[in-house]
Amino acid sequence: MKFFVLLATLTTTPTAAFTTGFSPSRTSQSTLQNVQLNAESVAADGVANGTDKKKVIILGADGFCGWPTSLYLSDQGHDVVMVDNLSRRNIDTELGCDSLTPIQSPDVRVQAWKEVSGKEMKFVNLDVAKEYDLLVQLIKDEKPDSIVHFAEQRAAPYSMKTSKTKRYTVDNNVSGSNNLCCAVIDSELDVHIVHLGTMGVYGYGTSGGEIPEGYIDVTLPGGRKANILHPAYPGSVYHATKCLDALLWQFYQKNDQLRITDLHQGIVWGTNTPQTIKDERLINRFDYDGDYGTVLNRFLMQGAMGVPLTVYGTGGQTRGFIHITDTARCIEIAINNPPAEGDRVEIFNQIAETRRVRDVAKLVADQTGVEVNLLPNPRQEAAENELDVSNRKFCNLGLDPITLDAALFDEVTEVVNKYKHRCDPTMILPASFWNKKRAEECASLDPSSVKIKV
Repeated sequence: MKFFVLLATLTTTPTAAFTTGFSPSRTSQSTLQNVQLNAESVAADGVANGTDKKKVIILGADGFCGWPTSLYLSDQGHDVVMVDNLSRRNIDTELGCDSLTPIQSPDVRVQAWKEVSGKEMKFVNLDVAKEYDLLVQLIKDEKPDSIVHFAEQRAAPYSMKTSKTKRYTVDNNVSGSNNLCCAVIDSELDVHIVHLGTMGVYGYGTSGGEIPEGYIDVTLPGGRKANILHPAYPGSVYHATKCLDALLWQFYQKNDQLRITDLHQGIVWGTNTPQTIKDERLINRFDYDGDYGTVLNRFLMQGAMGVPLTVYGTGGQTRGFIHITDTARCIEIAINNPPAEGDRVEIFNQIAETRRVRDVAKLVADQTGVEVNLLPNPRQEAAENELDVSNRKFCNLGLDPITLDAALFDEVTEVVNKYKHRCDPTMILPASFWNKKRAEECASLDPSSVKIKV
């Protein structure tokens, strides 16, 4: 497959598992360009060698992860059908906070990609959670090899904002996943489902050891040995829906022999990929607000604008991280390595490394010269935790992950500086609180107090 040749070009020594230590990075300012050159070379080799392309439907293709993944798969020669109901754009309107980057409409994006690459992608406006009959017909018409499922409300803070957003997150996410399984069954086609999950299904308490990839060895009463699905320990309504998804995948695999891969992804950072930098109209969204901005992207934006970094609590939370470019690469590894019919749900831990939040803040503060501001924590979570995570499966399949690196920080900072006039500083502080106690502890936070240095 084309992807394996690309990764062989990039691979040094695969790492079995990542912990909290800072390891020397292989990245540089030319990382995105180098990846692009390798991808173009591999794509040409794939055509010459007659490598079969796949038909892939991407649900949630207009989003932060879905859009760059659509471009990457198309660039690799796959036939991509984009599906989205544009709900994330509607939430921008609801929250009164646009992407820092000026994202174009799906039609403009698709046309721009055709102009710069010569490749076509189809866009379908469809609500996976509500328009079941249309989803079934789409699968029957397109006959995809794989369906990539990004079509879920992805922000933990937004899922905890109000009773309305909690209910919406459950209704949208769980119904969408159930509809997808039912639709594949009703289509009577053999389609591989690839779902973007979250590391948060495991919880972020002290693990007491390395978190395995989905399944854990246990000893049952009577000394019986078993390998079971890792216990769920969600930290928000959003994370709870991903845990419910995981149970749906287990049921439909057992009952209907669906072929399913679940990817437990860490926190995504970065904004550009080798494909999105080809044209201004292809730019990916960049969320910086307290609800949708991922922690490292928030820090990089704040550092570039001279705003003290918003660290919640002690900053002792340890989390897994992955660059947006690697998200797309991992998706292709998954679709190129589907489980066989009858095999249990395949689960990958999709992260590059783990870091403590205050250590990440220090990296950004040292680079930008801004202060680190410890805020009351709006979340109900452990103040400190360790996180040791296995990602052997992706590494064994050739992934050489991009790690946190000052050169790529610079790339994100350049994007921020270019579009900082679009930032609303009143949206930077947290605005969603896990419970009444957390809201009371954060009552002193004043959104109007945040000032941007011009």
